[in-house]
Amino acid sequence: EVQLVESGGGLVQPGGSLRLSCAASGFTFSSVEMTWVRQAPGKGLEWVSRINVGGSNTIYADSVKGRFTISRDNAKNTLYLQMNSLKRDDTAVYFCNGDPQFEYWGQGTLVIVSE
Repeated sequence: EVQLVESGGGLVQPGGSLRLSCAASGFTFSSVEMTWVRQAPGKGLEWVSRINVGGSNTIYADSVKGRFTISRDNAKNTLYLQMNSLKRDDTAVYFCNGDPQFEYWGQGTLVIVSE
């Protein structure tokens, strides 16, 4: 059974940083490309970033490029998202998932960027 547990969200001031984690289980993590997506209040899902199985190839949405860094630790079955220079528009619930996408979704982790 696929399980994805996101953590690391919280309240942060504009310009601040957070590091999100996604603990994965129930599948061979090291064989699956992984993504981060987010959902801002009242809006649909927005794709944020993707990483290949080895961690050597990453891509980002234009809205986060240069500020966010996706990474993974296959030994720990964990995906990360380092978020720097946070903006109010980054306020959202952040989810991790596979690529291709799993039917299962975790509960997400809430990031609020505000004074």
